Amino acid sequence: MRTVSKPLLLALIGASCLALAACGGSSGSSDPVAARALAATNTAQSNSACTAIQPFYWEIGDKAQRLASASAGGTTYIASTSMPIASASKWLYGAYVAERRAGVLTAEDIKYLHFQSGYTNFSSGGCTNSETVASCLTHDGNGDYSVGTDGKFFYNGAHMQKHASLPSPGMGLGAMANAELAAEVRAQLGTDIGLTYTQPQLAGGVKTTANDYALFLRKLLNNQLKMTALLGSNKVCTNPTTCTDALRTPITANVDWHYSVGHWVEDDPTSGDGAFSSAGAFGFYPWVDAGKTYYGIVARVDGVGGGNDSAICGALIRKAWMTAVQQ
Repeated sequence: MRTVSKPLLLALIGASCLALAACGGSSGSSDPVAARALAATNTAQSNSACTAIQPFYWEIGDKAQRLASASAGGTTYIASTSMPIASASKWLYGAYVAERRAGVLTAEDIKYLHFQSGYTNFSSGGCTNSETVASCLTHDGNGDYSVGTDGKFFYNGAHMQKHASLPSPGMGLGAMANAELAAEVRAQLGTDIGLTYTQPQLAGGVKTTANDYALFLRKLLNNQLKMTALLGSNKVCTNPTTCTDALRTPITANVDWHYSVGHWVEDDPTSGDGAFSSAGAFGFYPWVDAGKTYYGIVARVDGVGGGNDSAICGALIRKAWMTAVQQ
């Protein structure tokens, strides 16, 4: 791993609080990594969609290492900042299930992990930090089945909560509280990945750092997890305005993305690039590009709805990186 050394680039990097690492190639305009990093940095710092969500931390890397990173709009967030990641937890749970199933999901798994199970009543406030996976389903109607939503895409945490609680041959995690749940998930994804649960909620309870989530994403790029082969598999439509099999989605009405095993496929025919992602409501946005060559993260903690805003900025940073052109 070498630091890009061109004086002008380093000056720009220092001015924007960039921590940039690159490997291979010569410095200057002939260095593709340096050109990509500069385009991504300037986009994160200056594009109006990105200035609107500052401060945040972002990084892009490949299967071996982080290639570029920065704290945009101040250093509130850095790679080691621990934060709740809300629905970015879903990708981790999907990957956990894939490991448990040795990469071969059951029809039941697919239905639950694609949010078509009919369990659609989970309240984000209906699970405290002292509960277990199963007890979260016993109050506030969290475990109620809705026949009218069965077979339809309905974005809600109850699908994963119910799925995790099902006895063998299900996941059988019902008795686990926060610490046990974190240990169980890490045992499958890798004990090198640091994470905790602030609630025993599979779809949204994880707290971690960009550093640790990046380890997970690099494992996907290295084909070290069964999830790699499942990225984009059995994808289902998610936009109720264009699809009769979708009832509820967190994305905006003008976006036609699909949903796969605990993650989005950003394949809108007009604006999408096919990336895989799992944005959280507080603004944590991880992604892997469609070619499974690069990963990226936008990390911040904001109010509800922040995931869409981070995804817009993150996609622009990704485009800048892929094209070496500032967006």
